[in-house]
Amino acid sequence: MDGSRSATYTHGHDDSVLRSHRWRTAENSCGYLLPRLRPGHQLLDVGSGPGTITADLARHVAPGAVTAVELTDAAADLTRAELRRQGVAATTVVSDVHALDLPDDAFDVSHAHQVLQHVADPVQALRELARVTRPGGIVAVRDSDYAAFAWWPRLPGLEEWMTLYQAAARANGGEPDAGRRLLSWAQQAGLPQAIPSSSTWCLATPQDRRWWGEMWADRITTSTVAQQALRDGLADEATLHRISQAWRAWAAAPDGWLSVLHGELIVPV
Repeated sequence: MDGSRSATYTHGHDDSVLRSHRWRTAENSCGYLLPRLRPGHQLLDVGSGPGTITADLARHVAPGAVTAVELTDAAADLTRAELRRQGVAATTVVSDVHALDLPDDAFDVSHAHQVLQHVADPVQALRELARVTRPGGIVAVRDSDYAAFAWWPRLPGLEEWMTLYQAAARANGGEPDAGRRLLSWAQQAGLPQAIPSSSTWCLATPQDRRWWGEMWADRITTSTVAQQALRDGLADEATLHRISQAWRAWAAAPDGWLSVLHGELIVPV
């Protein structure tokens, strides 16, 4: 990410990352929000990435208009490409969530999935989401909480992965344990009516283990995370290889299990 108030986006947009992000849908990532959506809602999706969630949300609020926001032209182009592929009409703009180039009171729903963990000032980001949401609307945010992830078997390489990811994310100015902090950030932003919840992704079938384990096995050796780890001395090649092999071992374990915890907020405005 660029922009004076933005942290560096830890994951980047390598193929191994997009394999994960393109799996996300409104159903598996926005269950807490979907019952509140209505046809005709004007919806903002900040941090739209590869656009799969954006496209789903657009169908839920049609004929309401959807605006997608990304921080860079390259990321915005990923959103546009997916929306075109799915035949979904939406406006995609480049802007920074710390200072959105959007008018006050413009949207019924302002949504951000896995965004606040990566920004330099999540409290200001929440203020901006509230600013562009009209009275009677809602802000909806969901972020993972890495320290609360749970898995089996307890492979040492996965413990190394967690330590490395936490260090890399914080070095970039983010907060990898964002899920547990969402309510606190909302209160600091002057949004005391926030309604908290949590949910998980559970990855335990052979198919899910293979997909997730192979994705992280590649990601830890080829993506932006790997490049940062080597550049900044957070890990060496041997450590990255050991972590990669641990993910493959976890994927192959017949009793392999992973729970990915997310914090969620619905914020009435």
